[in-house]
Amino acid sequence: MTNYEDINNANENKVFGHLIKSELKEKEKIVGGQKTKQGEVVFKLFGFIPVKKVNVVLSDDQEYYVGGVPIGLSINTDGAIVISDENEKDSFLREGDIITEINGVEVETLDSISEILQNCGEEVEIKVLRKNKEIKSLVKTVRDSETGRLKLGLWVKDDISGIGTLTFVNKNSYRYGALGHPIVEGSGGNVVPVSTGKIYQCNLIGINKGKKNDPGELRCIFVPNSQSKGNIESNDKFGIKGVLDDVSGLVDENLTAKLGGRLGVKMGKAKIISSISGIREEYDIEIIKANYQKSANDKSLVFRVKDKRLLELTGGIVQGMSGSPIMQDGKIIGAVTHVFMSDPTKGYGVYTDWML
Repeated sequence: MTNYEDINNANENKVFGHLIKSELKEKEKIVGGQKTKQGEVVFKLFGFIPVKKVNVVLSDDQEYYVGGVPIGLSINTDGAIVISDENEKDSFLREGDIITEINGVEVETLDSISEILQNCGEEVEIKVLRKNKEIKSLVKTVRDSETGRLKLGLWVKDDISGIGTLTFVNKNSYRYGALGHPIVEGSGGNVVPVSTGKIYQCNLIGINKGKKNDPGELRCIFVPNSQSKGNIESNDKFGIKGVLDDVSGLVDENLTAKLGGRLGVKMGKAKIISSISGIREEYDIEIIKANYQKSANDKSLVFRVKDKRLLELTGGIVQGMSGSPIMQDGKIIGAVTHVFMSDPTKGYGVYTDWML
C-alpha cells in the first residue's frame, strides 16, 4: 500500500540505497469484471536503468479512526478444541488439537460431534489441525454405558476468549483491524479458525509490568454475551478483522488519520497510541529497524520505547498491547505485535499493508 508521497519520501531517505530510485506508476486491472486502479513500483539503478518491478496497492486515501483501546474477544471456533483425553486411550489426539472432520463430515460445533458419531462404527477417521497442519488418523469410539451413544472419550470446547488492542476503524464502513498477530490456541499452537466471533468493550483493572524474561500483561475484564460492539470475521497471521456495529467507547470520533504504507516508513521517531493510562495517549518510540518486505510477513519493524511515562507504567511492551497503533508523520503505519523477551523496552510491529 503506497502513494506518490511515500515514494518521494523513500527516495529522499534513500530507503533502497544510494544508487536506487523508485518510481510509482498507476495501471488499471480488471477484477471480477470491474476496473480497479493498482500501482507498480519500478526500481531503477542510477535513476534510469530498470532492475525490478513490484505490484503494490494504492493508498485508498480514506480516513480511519485511530485505535489504541483494549477490546475483549470471544470466538466460536470452526471445529472442536481437544482439552484432554478422559480415558487416556489414544496417543494420536493431543491437547490443543482442533478436530475439523470425522469420517469426512465437517465438525462445526460440539453438538455436531455427537450427531456425526451416531452414524459411525467402533472406529472413525479423524482429521485434526495440529500446529496449523492437517493430519488424519483412525480413532476408536467409546459407547456410553448409560445412554448407549457413541463418543470419543474426550473433553473438548468450541470457544476461546481473550483481550487485545484495536488498531484502526474505517470511518465510513466501520471495518476494523486489531491485534496485528493471530489468536492462537495456547497448548496446540494452532491459529484458531473462526466460525463466529464478537468483540466487546472491556475495562482495564491493572497492569503487570514487564521485565526480562517476563512479558507482563494488561489485566482487563469484559462480559462475553453482553452487548457486543461488532463481529469477528477472520483471524489470520496479521490479526483479526470484521465490522463494528458501534464505535462509541472504542474510538475518539474526532481523531482520524490515513493509513501509511511500508515504503513510507523510516528509521527514527514514531508514536504508539494506547489507553493504558486510562485515557488515549501518544507515547514516544524509536523505529530502529524497518524491513522492506516484498511479500506479506510479520515482524515488519523493530522499535524501542523511549517514553518515560510508558516505561514507568508498563516497563515497555506487555501482553494485551498487541494491536496498539504505530504512527509516523501523522499516519497509521503499523501495529505492535510482540515484545522482546530479553528486553521489554523493545518490540516488533507489523505494517498496516499486511493487516489490510
